[in-house]
Amino acid sequence: MDSYTSLLEKTRVPQPTLQKFAVISIFSKLRSAPSHLGADSEPGSDAISRCLCSSSVAVVDQSVRELCRLVSDSKLDLPRGLLELQSALEGSDPKFVEIFVKGLGFLVRVGFERSNRSWRVESYENHPFVKILLSRVEVQSELVRQVLLFISQNKQSVEVCEFLRPFLNFSILRIPFSDSSSYLFARQLVSSIASLCCTFPNEAMPIFRLLTNCLNYFPRRSLEESRNFNFIVEWMTDSFIVVLRQLVETGSELIADARLYSVKLLEMVLDLCTSPYKYSGTEPIIELLKHFLAVQKDLALQFIPELSTVIMSLSVILVESELEHEQFSILKFLHFLFKWKSETDYVVGRAASSIREELLVIFPIVNLMSSPSKTIKGSATDLLLVLEKLSIKLLTTPMVELTKKGKYPSISRAEYIILRLLEHLWFQDQDSFSSSFFLSFSPALIDNKERRNGPRSWTNQLKEYSLWIIERRKLSIPISKFQETFLTEMPLLLGAISGVLLMHPSLGSSAIDSLKSISIMDPKLGVTLLLAILFYNNIFTGKDVNRQSMLPKLLGMLPSLASQSAMIPLVVQTILPMLQKGGKQVLYATATRLLCQTWQINDRIFGSLQGVLLPKAFSEYMSERNICISMAVSIRDVCRKDPDRGVDLILSVSACIESQDPIIQSLGFQSLSHLCEADVIDFYTAWDVIGKHVRDVKVDPIVAHSICLLLRWGAMDAEAYPETSSDVLKVLWEIGSSTRLSNVLQWAKARASAFEALTQYEVSSIEKGIPNFRQIGMELLLSETNSVVLSALEGLQIKIIGHEHITRQRFVKEKKVPANKIEKLLDIFPQIIFTSGKRNKAGQLPGAALLCHSFIAKDLNNQGTKKGLQDTHSGYEDTMVQIAGSLQLSRNIFVALLSLESWKAFVRRWMRADILSIEANLPAILDKTSKAANDILKSMMRIAEESIPRSAENIALAVGALCAVLPPSAHTIKSSASKFLLSWLFKYEHEHCQWSAAIALGLVSSSLHVTDHKQKLQNITGLLEVLCGTKSTLVKGACGIGLGYSCQDLLSRVEATDSSIVEKENYKMQEERLLGRIIQTLSLMLCPIACSSAHILESLSSHFPASMDDTDLCITSELSLQDNDDLEDDIWGTAGLVLGLGSSVGAIYKAGGHDAVLCIKDLLKSWIPYANSSVQNSGSRDERSEIILSVGSCLALPSVVAFCQKVEMVDGDELDLLVSGYKDLISELLTVNKTSISHKSLLMASSSGAGSLLACILNEGVHFIKVEHVKCLLELFRKCYSSPYPPITHLGAMLGVVNAFGAGAGSLVDCRPSVLSSHADYDHKDHSYISGPLLSSRVCEEIPASVMQEIFLIAQNSDDLQLQQYAAWAVSFLRNRLWSSDNIRPADSVSKPVSQSVSEDSLVMKLGLWLKYLNSSEKGRVAHISTVATVLRCLSRAPRLPTLDWGAIIRRCMKYEAQVTELLESNSALKRGTLREECLLFAMAHGKQFDALLTFLDELSDLYRIRTLDTSLQSCLFSHVADLIRLFSGSRLEKLLDDVAIHLSSLTSNQIYNFEQKSSLRMSCWKGLSQCLDEASLDSLEYITNIEKCMEVLFSLLPAPQSVVNGRMNNQLTSVDEWSEAVSCLAKARQSWLLHFLQISHVDPPVRDDIQFREVLKKIQAKAKLVRIGCIPLTELGKLKYFLLNSESVGIWDVLIEIVAALQAEGSVKRQWLIDAVEISCVSSYPSTALQFIGLLSGSCCKYMPLLILDRLYVLNDLPVTLPSLFSDPSWEMVAETFVSHLWTSTERIHRWASLVAVGGDTREIERGENDMASLLLQVMHHCCVSLKDYLPLEKQLKLANMVVMYDTTSHSEQITRTQKGSSSAF
Repeated sequence: MDSYTSLLEKTRVPQPTLQKFAVISIFSKLRSAPSHLGADSEPGSDAISRCLCSSSVAVVDQSVRELCRLVSDSKLDLPRGLLELQSALEGSDPKFVEIFVKGLGFLVRVGFERSNRSWRVESYENHPFVKILLSRVEVQSELVRQVLLFISQNKQSVEVCEFLRPFLNFSILRIPFSDSSSYLFARQLVSSIASLCCTFPNEAMPIFRLLTNCLNYFPRRSLEESRNFNFIVEWMTDSFIVVLRQLVETGSELIADARLYSVKLLEMVLDLCTSPYKYSGTEPIIELLKHFLAVQKDLALQFIPELSTVIMSLSVILVESELEHEQFSILKFLHFLFKWKSETDYVVGRAASSIREELLVIFPIVNLMSSPSKTIKGSATDLLLVLEKLSIKLLTTPMVELTKKGKYPSISRAEYIILRLLEHLWFQDQDSFSSSFFLSFSPALIDNKERRNGPRSWTNQLKEYSLWIIERRKLSIPISKFQETFLTEMPLLLGAISGVLLMHPSLGSSAIDSLKSISIMDPKLGVTLLLAILFYNNIFTGKDVNRQSMLPKLLGMLPSLASQSAMIPLVVQTILPMLQKGGKQVLYATATRLLCQTWQINDRIFGSLQGVLLPKAFSEYMSERNICISMAVSIRDVCRKDPDRGVDLILSVSACIESQDPIIQSLGFQSLSHLCEADVIDFYTAWDVIGKHVRDVKVDPIVAHSICLLLRWGAMDAEAYPETSSDVLKVLWEIGSSTRLSNVLQWAKARASAFEALTQYEVSSIEKGIPNFRQIGMELLLSETNSVVLSALEGLQIKIIGHEHITRQRFVKEKKVPANKIEKLLDIFPQIIFTSGKRNKAGQLPGAALLCHSFIAKDLNNQGTKKGLQDTHSGYEDTMVQIAGSLQLSRNIFVALLSLESWKAFVRRWMRADILSIEANLPAILDKTSKAANDILKSMMRIAEESIPRSAENIALAVGALCAVLPPSAHTIKSSASKFLLSWLFKYEHEHCQWSAAIALGLVSSSLHVTDHKQKLQNITGLLEVLCGTKSTLVKGACGIGLGYSCQDLLSRVEATDSSIVEKENYKMQEERLLGRIIQTLSLMLCPIACSSAHILESLSSHFPASMDDTDLCITSELSLQDNDDLEDDIWGTAGLVLGLGSSVGAIYKAGGHDAVLCIKDLLKSWIPYANSSVQNSGSRDERSEIILSVGSCLALPSVVAFCQKVEMVDGDELDLLVSGYKDLISELLTVNKTSISHKSLLMASSSGAGSLLACILNEGVHFIKVEHVKCLLELFRKCYSSPYPPITHLGAMLGVVNAFGAGAGSLVDCRPSVLSSHADYDHKDHSYISGPLLSSRVCEEIPASVMQEIFLIAQNSDDLQLQQYAAWAVSFLRNRLWSSDNIRPADSVSKPVSQSVSEDSLVMKLGLWLKYLNSSEKGRVAHISTVATVLRCLSRAPRLPTLDWGAIIRRCMKYEAQVTELLESNSALKRGTLREECLLFAMAHGKQFDALLTFLDELSDLYRIRTLDTSLQSCLFSHVADLIRLFSGSRLEKLLDDVAIHLSSLTSNQIYNFEQKSSLRMSCWKGLSQCLDEASLDSLEYITNIEKCMEVLFSLLPAPQSVVNGRMNNQLTSVDEWSEAVSCLAKARQSWLLHFLQISHVDPPVRDDIQFREVLKKIQAKAKLVRIGCIPLTELGKLKYFLLNSESVGIWDVLIEIVAALQAEGSVKRQWLIDAVEISCVSSYPSTALQFIGLLSGSCCKYMPLLILDRLYVLNDLPVTLPSLFSDPSWEMVAETFVSHLWTSTERIHRWASLVAVGGDTREIERGENDMASLLLQVMHHCCVSLKDYLPLEKQLKLANMVVMYDTTSHSEQITRTQKGSSSAF
């Protein structure tokens, strides 16, 4: 310190010169002093400080200079120098401030140069200029000069801008937080920098960009702030103009860059002018910017494309502007731009290539045409002339030549949003996908059902939304602030867009509708719309514009303006000039219609309208038809809308009716019809006046139609005017019954209206006026083919049916139907054959005894004792032994089948007798059935073991019959019987045990309980083992029969168990494998015999591939033909195998092997010989094989055909061929005189099979067979049993007879006939065909009766005991079948008449009988499909039907359409499959009344049958599940719902149906389940659990959420419809189940394409949809908030949309979701998802909502617009500060992440899949924060302003491409 003391003392001398030298000495010494005395030492530092803090100006000045030299010479560190000067500045006298600031400025310049212009300041506090500014107020002026000096010295460097950015941002941002001097400083600083740029124009652009960016941070919330902002903008533009002039003068290459900058400046300033936070007017800025561009034009610069956005911005400002001076400034600016643009060559290349943004100005400018200011009008007129030319150019440019602009910056502005929407709408027909808009969030559009025919256009959505808000306002329902803003601020802007769309080729009509709604929404726009109508009318009538078709729609807007009273004079004044006489007809007619439509909206102009519609006008304009028609239509409309006003025009109505023009006359009748409907004019009074004009009603169909509309109102007082009403009815009947007239379509409409009018009259009145009305009406119905007329006739017939039901006679007995001769014979048969006292007859006639003999002859008076029980049991036991010993099976499998069927009847009676005895003797026993069955089984097994082979065979069959008649629950008995029979089956040394046990064991397997899987498997496996191992052909055949029986129970009841789903599937797979083994084994067994069909059998085996479990099965003994001695065994052994194969078709069908079923059917047909050569010689081995195979085929084919007929796998032609084939075969066999065993066996089998085939066809009642074929077959049977053949052959012929009558003897499959009692007294006109059971038919009654009588006589008395036994047996089969519990005893009809409430002459009866005899085979009498469908609909509505075989009728109708389609003309109005659907609906309507219909529905709704139905019938079935539920029992309901669920699940892998068909089926099921839930209390439904399971399955099949962009258009629409149906159904379910089902307990981190993730998304989407309709609470969605917003957006975009839609109702909840979403974005691994959600939510609640498009990138781009708009709403502003704070935190996080991504780095916080979005997210979030900076504290605002963000100008389409490069397609 001592070293510098003397020198420091010298600085105090009063001489400035000496003071300066002293200071120089001090700093010189500091330069050369050692380190301990240098500048960094304590003495040196103290010396510097004392010099700088001196009070002398000279000392301070010299000290600052010397210090700067030290730093400049690197003798002192720069930071130290800055610190010393900054410290001195802060504590110095104000007069020294300038010196210190200059010194600091010098040091900053030195430091900047030393850092190679890369001086980076970490924070704004450390910036030297900021420190200077913060030190004291006095520094501001000098600081500005130092900044300018700094720029001047470094002007060529862009780094200067980066260095100055923090300082400039701080200077501006601190303004609101400090005094007014801060604004003055900022203003001086910016203006000075801008002025400085004029001195170096070539280097000025970076500085200008810096200043432009700073404009974003200038406050503008007060008038003073706005003025200052305007000053800054003015200074900048003036400076830029100077720079630009210099660049132009020098011809610099920077002109283009400068002009792009000018556009950016304009955009930014105009954007700030449209900000929701603007304060002052826009006129100064507009004038300034106009001058800014005018200078460029003066410099001969051309209009550049980028300036088009200025036009868009001005249009937005013009829409919002309400002050005249502002409007005038904008108009002048626009006019200038239009003119400049038109003078530029650029227009030539662009005008015809894209949509002109200038067109958006049309509507706002038209709005100004109503201004009282002449100046405004003049400017607007000039602009409209330019716009008119542009509009014409657009209208005359072909659509294909127009292209989208399609390039918008990543940061949206209001004008970009508008233009983007306009182009999107204009070109949406050319896009590859359909648009979706934010308007869909509106509650007015919540119902998606209207989207069935495609998405609604934006204009339609806008109209609906507008009208919805208007309606709520009318009803005084509170609307939100956002909706109020929509009503007040958006109409003019929406009108501007709709005005342009009005010129669109397809959207023009809907755009006019939206303009109408806008006029209602904002009454202030009434005049504007009126002027717009005139403007566009002028354009559309141009000679080069082909849009005259739009004129009626356009002029149709005029009436809508009349809703405002003030607009009525203007509207009328616009219309009246067109009503001048002598003008154009079209104008007069149009004006008349417009005036009428205007009256409909406002009644005040009725006087004007009435003056136009005077009666004399019709005579004045008689020659001008268009005018008269226009007046007539207007009169009609007046009468319809206001009948009281219509009465005032009654003379005009009369003039119309008196007119000779049919159209005018028809309109007159319609007008009078409306007056009569309203009862302002009495119909019959009017009829007396006009009746003379209704004479020849067949002259014109249009007049006839209108007359019918009038005459329907005569029904009210018809009884009061009987004579007049009779005349009226005759007129209607004359019109309705008119046929063979020209103009078919018009007359069809007239006839339909006539029948509809008749429907209004009482049936009794019609009958009085029209003779034979019902009969003729029915004939008209049955002969009509037009669908429109049929529909009207249907209503009339339904009314008649209802009338007949109401007026029917109660408790009328139907006349007795006498039993036919056959029934009488069968009734007395047991008494004749088994007379009393002849018990031994049971041994003589064993077969008949088993079926119909009562074996206990005495009265059993001691039955009540224990001895009585023993006697009963022993009596049956003795009889069994006797019959078993006398009934010879003769090693004939067919006879064994007959025996087995007979034993069932015997065992059934034995069981009944034992149970009665046990009830009497042992009442304590609970399970009496098991007790009786156990006793009988023990007796059978004991006797069988002790019996001779003949008896043993029969008793083994009896064991099987016992199990067959027992209920399925008799597990123990059937298990014991199975073990017994299995033990016999494996007795290879006892053939009689094996073959009888094999047949019985198969029957036992088919009767096992559904849960006895193990026993079933054991039995079938045993049969397969013996079949493959035995050498006996007979045993092989018996095993085939057993397997055939077993197949009947496979795959039939698996789904009915209570087992779990997994167990059900295991059982099903196990049974499918068993079936496969059976088919393969039987096929391989038959291959050696069927050599010619071996390849078919092998292909049949291929339908069932072998599994691993089949390897243990091998065939050790093949089937081969033996010598002639054993030929009978070969025949019946092979027949058994064929029968087994034929009996498997049901199980094969259930397994899905439809082709295999057809293969078996065709195979059996091929084995039946049709040609003579097949039976003439049987010597060769191949011929013998064919005959052997044909025996089994003849017996098996009827059951296969019966099955195929039931499942619609055989047509009528094929059935006719089969009947003819059997007939020809039997005929040939009878002709050829052969005595060989094969000949006799084939004759027996063919006869029995022919009868069975005939019965299965006739009993089904579907197909008509020629009567001559039936008679011929019966005659052949008679010839066969009358010829000298062995008794066994006679048995076959007799069985053929009884089987034809429905006995069903010898068939493995039970094919019972329909109900035999019918209206037999009704004789069909055509007796050449027969359908229905043969016994109930009167068509061919004589031959059957005579044949049965002959057999009866043989059974009663015959010399041949064997023949008598067989005859009795055959008759007993028929009697047993007819007298069984399943059929009504025909003999009862003799003594007891049937109660019937449907008379024979009723319409229902006649229509039913017409359907019964509906035959597609009758030539020239084929009824039209539409007619049949109409008849079914009529009968469906009938309260009660007559007793007919409705099952057969409906089955025939089901096939009718396919049979007659080619015979009739095509009817496009009738959808294919309609008739089948009507059959289904008919069956549902009357299923409770008729079991046959219930059976039909049961079969049709079985899983395996459903799979074969066409999709339309499946849809019909599923959509009417509720009707089926009302019909079916509980267990059947469960199976039905399970079958539906299984079937729909199986469709996922089905390649036959396309996506739309599968979705349609699922939608039908949703509808059906929804109806089920509608019709009963959910808690009371027993089957609610099954419905819920079905809904779970359907929900799993719903299409996953997917983006519209990545989905096909049709699929997307179908998915929307399916979701709509699903949500509608789920909303009706129990809420407890619904919440549990949709609960998401735990979800792993989402993985794209993960199935679990998709299911979770579906549940969330369903929850959102259910919340939206108010079904479940909104809190359910809140639980999933984090999961949703932390998932990849590609997969959940649709889910986010649904959630935002669900949030629309609750304001507070929406605000909380917004806050939570931005918080989640701060930590989410997928920040883009949370930001997209914010974009969706903010967009749906801001005023720009109607203009926004639902797009993943658009919602991000629009955030800088939607968020500020949202927070301008006071209800949202309360959360703005919290939201923006979190948004800033998230922005900082995104900035760090984006910086890492830019240099190739990565972060674990955010998934890599988001990297492509980094730049875009950063730009968007930064811009949002800038727009909302006022909600941030200064500290964060400064960080925001200093954040380096490179803004990208990539277009939206390029962003999509770039974003999707690393992403897979959406779900």
